[in-house]
This record gives sequence, C-alpha cells and structure tokens, in this order.
Amino acid sequence: MGAQVTRTDGPATPEDYVHPVAWLAIAGVVLGAVVFAASFHAAHRDHIPVAEQRVFRAINRLPGWLYWPLWPPMQLGNLVVGTLAGLAVALYYDSWGKAAAAVIAAVLKLFAERVVRHWTRPLLAVRQRPGTSEPGAVLRGGDVPATGPSFPSGHVILAVAIMCIVAVEIPAPWMSVPFGLALLVMLGRVYVGAHNPLDVTAGLGLGLIVGMPLAALIV
Repeated sequence: MGAQVTRTDGPATPEDYVHPVAWLAIAGVVLGAVVFAASFHAAHRDHIPVAEQRVFRAINRLPGWLYWPLWPPMQLGNLVVGTLAGLAVALYYDSWGKAAAAVIAAVLKLFAERVVRHWTRPLLAVRQRPGTSEPGAVLRGGDVPATGPSFPSGHVILAVAIMCIVAVEIPAPWMSVPFGLALLVMLGRVYVGAHNPLDVTAGLGLGLIVGMPLAALIV
C-alpha cells in the first residue's frame, strides 16, 4: 500500500496515496544524477586520472578465466539481448507495461548516450577506449573496440535501466539479483578493456535516471 498523504480538508481519497515505488523512483533519479555528475566532474580533465588508471588495471588484470563467467551477464548490456531479456520478464509476468518500458528504455539509452557524447565532445579526445587511453590494457574478446569514445558506457546504461524495470514487483528475496547482474556488467566492461571506470559509473547514473521513472510508471 502506498504512503498516505496527510489532508486537512476532509477524509483521504485514493488520490491521496502515493505508491512507495514513486518515492523510490525519485530517490533513484536523484542518486543517478549525483553519480553521473560526480563521474563527469572527475572525468573532466585533459588526462585519465591516475586513481582511475589504478582501478582500471586492478580490474582489467584479474585472472583470464573470469572472462567466461562474466561474459553471459555482460550481454545484458547489448541493445538486442538486454531488450529481449526485459521483454522475456514482461512475458513471464504477462505485463504489457513492462514490455513497453523495456523498449522505451532501449530507445532512451541510445538517446542519452548520444546526447551525453555530444555534450561532452571536448572530452572525447581523452575519454577514448582503454585500448587507446590505458597503457598496457588487456582487451578480451573479439568484439572489444580499441578506439573510439567510451564515455559513458551504453552497455551499463541499458543494463541498469532494464534491471530497474525488472526489479519492480518481483519477489523480495530476488530483488538483489537484477542489480547484482547490473554490477557484473559494470565490472565486466572494465575487465574486458571496453571502458574505463568513470565510463561505467556514468552509465550507472544515467541508467538510474532512465530506468527508475519507467519502473514507477508500470506499477
């Protein structure tokens, strides 16, 4: 049941109740904005920060065998796979709202990625893929680009947005699973050498901004 809004002019009506997910969505958007702003501020320089390079190397140089357990969850950030995963959950719950939200999330992911990269154009010479911007980067997998802009991570935007949508109304014991998968996408994209750490934290922020309002709308 939603939280009751206090009235002073008469008895409460159904419109006086606000679903908890609405408040959660507001908190999620605020958190996403803070995470994105902090990531952008830290990335807004003429070089990759030393601390970020250290975090990248610590993750990127983890044992090679981790590629195989990390590869499946990473696919949730793929535009087609991530959207289909959201649609599969919608089909399971027989929810047209979830299905529509998954498709909208995919569209908004493309829009957010393009807008941010246009907005941060002065950074693109610095915020290149680790194959260009990180000395000695290990690139794993045949589809990891070595060049090109990498801020923010589109894979992470989509994965986090879809996980927000999926997490709504699933049994409480399972709610940590979608967000755990999103964190694995973040870790995996750095591990395979596709993104620097601030790229994925920026993607986390944007994913929350995209996904949380959609999650609230389908409740």
